[in-house]
Amino acid sequence: MKALAIDLGGTHATLALLNDRTIVSHRSLDLDSAQGLASVLPRFAETFRELMRESGVAPADLAGIGFGSCGLIDSISGRVLSTNQKWDDATALDLPRWGKEALGLRLRIENDARMALLGEWYAGAARGSSDVVMITLGTGIGGAVMIEGKLLRGKHAQAGNLGGHIPVLFNGRNCTCGAIGCAEAEASGWSLPLVLREWPGFADSRLAKEPLNFERLFHWAKRGDRVATEVRDRCLQVWAADAVGLVHSFDPELVVIGGGVMRSADVIIPFIEQYVQKHAWTPWGKVKVRAAELGNNAGLLGAIPLLAGGN
Repeated sequence: MKALAIDLGGTHATLALLNDRTIVSHRSLDLDSAQGLASVLPRFAETFRELMRESGVAPADLAGIGFGSCGLIDSISGRVLSTNQKWDDATALDLPRWGKEALGLRLRIENDARMALLGEWYAGAARGSSDVVMITLGTGIGGAVMIEGKLLRGKHAQAGNLGGHIPVLFNGRNCTCGAIGCAEAEASGWSLPLVLREWPGFADSRLAKEPLNFERLFHWAKRGDRVATEVRDRCLQVWAADAVGLVHSFDPELVVIGGGVMRSADVIIPFIEQYVQKHAWTPWGKVKVRAAELGNNAGLLGAIPLLAGGN
């Protein structure tokens, strides 16, 4: 099956032409979500035309467009329900209609974490598994769930997507979602600088002169910086507690963890797996924890099973 795919984030989008499990060609576009999604749709259409021309593919050769987007998505109606301060105009757009009018193709849209899970299930770390939870660790913490080979969506299209908004501290930090002490508010890319600046001794840490991100946090923790080590260990505990909450909620056989933080998978995966296997109530056996295999390509490759139907 050949298809087009969009992976839309808050500051960029990747567009690709797919042939089954292969990305034939792709383009990455720098974007500003404050400009609105409607303003960039013509760029998407022209980019897709370029990819098709370069590969000698016509619209008639394609199964459609798989569109992965941040936010809460109703994939049945093809509507964006909520974006949490990104692409605010998206909720008013008829994207399936745009796909037909601009490119002559049917379009299915789904939440980006669900698309990543579909990609890993189709071509990556979750191949062969039917019951999977995926956690994506990055600027925020995303989540997606598959039960008996089907994506979990729920009545309001939220089921399984709010894995980063499981409260891990009842008296914790305020979260962007309105709750208190969510995993995302305690250990995500956006909250990490807030946590670090309030940490005792931060001014004397090597991190005080560094960009405050997970790459530098793990770098200096590995080299023995006290503050970096303590905050890294706290983040690991938050992510592991979040994983246990998801295991108890959705009964998976496998937890797949992806996102930019997984450059440090050699530290993250063993810690979370040991924590889950020690603390999760699973009398049937042990939940496996694996790193995602497809990186930024997972959401793109999820377009193929999405368009194929059954999910």
